[in-house]
Amino acid sequence: MDAAEPDSDSSSSSSSPPPQPNPLREVPLRYLGYANEVGEAFRYQVPKLVVPSYVVAFGYCIMDAGLLAKKGPVGGKVMTFVDTLIWQSLASVMIPGAMINMVVKGARTFVGVENLKKPGYKFVPTALGLGVIPLIVHPIDYGVEVLMDETLRKLYK
Repeated sequence: MDAAEPDSDSSSSSSSPPPQPNPLREVPLRYLGYANEVGEAFRYQVPKLVVPSYVVAFGYCIMDAGLLAKKGPVGGKVMTFVDTLIWQSLASVMIPGAMINMVVKGARTFVGVENLKKPGYKFVPTALGLGVIPLIVHPIDYGVEVLMDETLRKLYK
């Protein structure tokens, strides 16, 4: 489940309108949230890419939070924005960025400094970093959902 989107409830009335799709949660715009993971994977090849990749990813988080808040209930727009922004920041930017950084750094250590100078070897850590992205998305999303449900959301829901 994504942040700030209500659970499906079979007891809800059938007269309520279906939820509107969120274009920021659909491909290809959804990939903007993963920009920083790509930046982290390429940190050692193109260091100037890292900061702009975080700007794009955090921009995605802010746009997604704003769009959901705009669609949210009148009395809950601010909390919808805050909840979504925290969730997206953790699940889409901070935790995956740190994980990709660690994978790439660990792979560089494993490959060894001398081997990184050989043709092709310098891209092995980058390829591993990129390859891990699809494997970490859903576990991180789930973990952040549980974390927020058990901590912050208890304060305001």
